[in-house]
Amino acid sequence: MMSPSGPELPLLRISTLTKRFGGFIALDNVSVDIRPGERFGLIGPNGSGKTTLINCISGAFRTEAGTVVFGGEDITPLPPHIRTRRGIARSFQIPRPFKSMTVAENLMVALDFASVAGDFIPAAQRRDTVMSILTQTGLASKADLSTLGLSQVELRKMELARAMATHPKLLISDEAMAGLSSSEVDEVLDLLIKLGGQGITIIMIEHIMQAVMRFSERVMCLDAGRIIAIGTPDEVMANQRVQEAYLGT
Repeated sequence: MMSPSGPELPLLRISTLTKRFGGFIALDNVSVDIRPGERFGLIGPNGSGKTTLINCISGAFRTEAGTVVFGGEDITPLPPHIRTRRGIARSFQIPRPFKSMTVAENLMVALDFASVAGDFIPAAQRRDTVMSILTQTGLASKADLSTLGLSQVELRKMELARAMATHPKLLISDEAMAGLSSSEVDEVLDLLIKLGGQGITIIMIEHIMQAVMRFSERVMCLDAGRIIAIGTPDEVMANQRVQEAYLGT
């Protein structure tokens, strides 16, 4: 056991991860440690491997080589629903709520999904948990309304709220701000920073560079399935390889 004064173990350790689709190498020997409570930005041009990496972390994809260790446990062989119950949640760029359900009912589905088999949560406690999350995300007044009436920014917040309903230790936010106005981007960014302040580790995949700069403690840039830079936002944005990846040589 590590001494209290020793370095903190990473919450997530990705080691030499490789993923191929036929002859195409989508991830090429990717390794990175992410600390507990860290706000971590993941950037890269389209096709760089960002979504493939988070699919490998969440369990949607199996990898050809490498390991994913979460909380000290090798979760590489585990299916997505078990990884969710271990504490990994992700939101999706395109929200797909259950349209026949209310906002609160959508969160209850996520709450039940993440519950360990055999756990019984009383209805009143479930409702209290859901309302607490909706209050955090600014959606409490929409709890009993259909998702069909939500605006685009409210749908993005609900997508994050559904992820939060699984009580994650690690939240992966996949382009939650894409297509939003600048004021709406600020709303979602403020929410993510607030969640990070509660000790949740967050990986944010985003193309809006101002948001990445403001949010992230560290940033990693992928290009063609490889890490080309990792460091503070200023270090990564000043990196010539990053500039070439985005702007061309």
